[in-house]
Amino acid sequence: MFYSKIKAVGAYVPEYTVTNDDLSKIVDTNDEWISSRSGIRRRHFSKGENTSDLAAKAAEVILKKAGVKAEDVELIVVASVSPDYATPSVSCLVQSKIGAVNAVAFDIGAACSGFVFGLSTADKFIKSGVYKNALVIGSEVLSKYLDFEDRGTCVLFGDGAGGAFLERSEEGGILSEDMGSDGARGLSLTSGFRNVVNPYCEGERFIHSYIEMDGREIFDFATRTVPKSVEALIEKAGISVEDIDIVVPHQANARIVQIVARKLKIPMEKFYLNMEEYGNTSSASIPIALNEMDNKGLIKKGDTVLITGFGAGLTWGSMLIKF
Repeated sequence: MFYSKIKAVGAYVPEYTVTNDDLSKIVDTNDEWISSRSGIRRRHFSKGENTSDLAAKAAEVILKKAGVKAEDVELIVVASVSPDYATPSVSCLVQSKIGAVNAVAFDIGAACSGFVFGLSTADKFIKSGVYKNALVIGSEVLSKYLDFEDRGTCVLFGDGAGGAFLERSEEGGILSEDMGSDGARGLSLTSGFRNVVNPYCEGERFIHSYIEMDGREIFDFATRTVPKSVEALIEKAGISVEDIDIVVPHQANARIVQIVARKLKIPMEKFYLNMEEYGNTSSASIPIALNEMDNKGLIKKGDTVLITGFGAGLTWGSMLIKF
């Protein structure tokens, strides 16, 4: 039987940094209000680079760290809810930008759970023997979807890209997973709505591209769902909480993480948080954190790492990975 293992991780974020104080000059807010509720103090915004540009630059970092040529990549999966176009896909644009001429490329739209969904998808292709390797990227330019008159959302999100290179292995890198969706509550977090208007139906065109969120609903969803997902994941893997070396959650809100940690009885010292610097970068948040940890030498060979994402859809996904 084939297995898949992460060979390298990498990331890219725009250089331009926007602080809470910067945002307070254009919207009714302040640093204390934002940081006390979310743990966020800064975020990076693109000043022109689009989603595929960020993804391509992250891909180049990943491939360099993996020692792999772009033409040897067999599969590219990009998770994003902020694509350059409705079509072509971000993944096809990335394929062109990096010269991965032999790769099959497609996108996944699972919002903040997207990177986990992407890893799961690539893992199945590798385990089944269809492909020997895969490049999985989460990339977002969420700043182009923000309403800078809505202090409840514009202060939370940032731009960035990150990902991982998976390859066939004789031992399992991805140990187990738990994923789910709850479309019944999907309208609690939306973006990019367009109604149906054409010459054969009545009505006025309505386009609402901004992110709209019921913060309390999402908070409740995350704090209830993530602990259940992690518990199911641990049971599937046949391990205990103590066997987990590091937890890398979706970087949405520090309060959410604290509640999840308490419910799972996992010490906060095992959680890696960096939303203070990047804000919520949706599908890019987990791989950006993994890359940061890797660069700091915080992930060692043999470590069991738990990643867990949750967000719009509503979706959630947790995964245990042996590095």
